[in-house]
Amino acid sequence: MPRSVLGALIAVGALLTTGTMAGPAGAAIPGPDRVPSTVHTAADTAAAQKRVQEFWTAERMRKAEPLDLLSVSREDLGGLSADVPTGKAKTVSPVRPSGASTMAFPEGGGPWTGGGKVVTTAGRVFFSYQGRTASCSGNAVTSTNGSTVLTAGHCVKLQGAWHTNWVFVPGYHDGQAPYGRWAAAKTLSTPQWTATEDINYDVGAAVVSPLEGKKLNDVVGGQGVAFNTGYNQDMYSFGFPAADPYDGEKFIHCSGKTFKDFLLSQDHGITCDMTGGSSGGPWFTKFDEKTGTGLQSSVNSFKYNFITTWMFGPVFGNDAKDLYEKAQTS
Repeated sequence: MPRSVLGALIAVGALLTTGTMAGPAGAAIPGPDRVPSTVHTAADTAAAQKRVQEFWTAERMRKAEPLDLLSVSREDLGGLSADVPTGKAKTVSPVRPSGASTMAFPEGGGPWTGGGKVVTTAGRVFFSYQGRTASCSGNAVTSTNGSTVLTAGHCVKLQGAWHTNWVFVPGYHDGQAPYGRWAAAKTLSTPQWTATEDINYDVGAAVVSPLEGKKLNDVVGGQGVAFNTGYNQDMYSFGFPAADPYDGEKFIHCSGKTFKDFLLSQDHGITCDMTGGSSGGPWFTKFDEKTGTGLQSSVNSFKYNFITTWMFGPVFGNDAKDLYEKAQTS
């Protein structure tokens, strides 16, 4: 796929209600001596961590704006748009990928009432972006350091700048942090997202500092991670959507058989009506509804504005695996 096409996708596409964005359309990959670091030092001292934790009051968390990437429009598809429906997704019959079963198209999403481990490992992510408070979603995963959170790449860095005041709040509800506010000591992303914000590699991670002498996994546990699982999988997606009609206070999920994006990206697709703020929320394969456990295999990333009932998430391939390995050993 031409890089200029991906640039257009990123500029208006990754899950951001932030007005007009100047994306890296057509940007060349920097030379080896100019490739930006994939690791960012955040709140790496006790004093900095305390400031971040105290910054995120219940009021600030409730008022944080969802950081969701604006959906790709039909016009952005150019010559690829001939068979794509026009108008709002709710007024047309979505185009189904070839060979997809009806299982891939359930009715939207809904609140997760199944309980289990996922209600403690998943949570909201809060940070400062361009002078305002913003939110995404994230998930604690098992790791060597016991302190790793996976999220979307644009939930740690966007338009060339790393987010600040980054904190993970597992089990968030009603402005409350039942398991604490975990400040990031480091945030990371894939080389492709860090360099050119390539939507196919929209994966991010954070290494959070211990809280009251305990590591994240000691308090909320962690989900397993899987890579190179392939397409057309039965998957569950979770997040805390905060854009209309949601308000960030409910833990929402979608499920179904995924399909490969046949328009611009190489991402997984699933039918899901989650909105902004759900970015970075986990996708699981082999998910057990009784225990709330699974293998995290993607994250909520972006939607097309003409098919708002579809959510897309990057494939966890070798680059995502490298990111996970770097994070969990940091």
